[in-house]
Amino acid sequence: MVVVTGASDGIGAAAARALRKRGDQVVIVGRSPAKVNAVGAELGAERYVVDFAHLDEVRALAAQLGRRHSHIDVLVNNAGLIAGPNRTLTVDGHELTFQVNHLAPFLLTLLLRAPLSAAGAVVVTTSSRAGTARDARVVLDDLDMAQGYNALRAYKSAKLANVLFTRELARRWGAMGVSAAAVHPGMVRSQWGRSGPLAVRLVVSSPFRLAMRSAEHGADTIVWLATSPPGKDWEPGGYFADRRPARPSPLADDPQLCKELWDKSAMLCGL
Repeated sequence: MVVVTGASDGIGAAAARALRKRGDQVVIVGRSPAKVNAVGAELGAERYVVDFAHLDEVRALAAQLGRRHSHIDVLVNNAGLIAGPNRTLTVDGHELTFQVNHLAPFLLTLLLRAPLSAAGAVVVTTSSRAGTARDARVVLDDLDMAQGYNALRAYKSAKLANVLFTRELARRWGAMGVSAAAVHPGMVRSQWGRSGPLAVRLVVSSPFRLAMRSAEHGADTIVWLATSPPGKDWEPGGYFADRRPARPSPLADDPQLCKELWDKSAMLCGL
């Protein structure tokens, strides 16, 4: 059984379709009721409408999934966004990009520990090459970017956090049989970026959009990680692009940073 977040459109929907075509039982999670119901009906899939800008909705999702499924074979943490030029706080008091891209999937994963460990699951988290930029940083004392907010820097930080989380998840849960991977899907023609800063909106609506990947192409490595044996076809804790290991930020090799981000994230989630 596979849970895919951000599955109502774009890469997530494409991954869900590919996995369902293989015969997998798929659970659709997304923010838009109309889109979630449309994809869920198309695939005959269990579905949940959840906004990751509300951590209580994430907690409720985890509780529902835990009650219905004793085993979850794959969790695809794909939901994400880039926020606009003005710093926006969620109802939980966190910067929007940080919460939706990192804190919410972190919380969901930890709350699903029992069914994931019972299945010896694979956890795939959608990151981005943005997290490998030279100016990508995770500032533990200012994860919500109260100082010097910039939309692109916030996105780069969140995508780096995805990789740090993946590394630490593989280290902490590997003994339970849980394998983790982060993935760069490439530049994809999707709705991503439409709510972002002007520079991003211009790129995703420019003629360059025609050169971007299809959602199916972007989802390919996610599906490969979800369906290939870890430890054989790919190394747990790794960062991948185009079905191959990719080079993450050098900060991903800092075990202390990985550990401290985990601990700080757990504290922010009340765990």
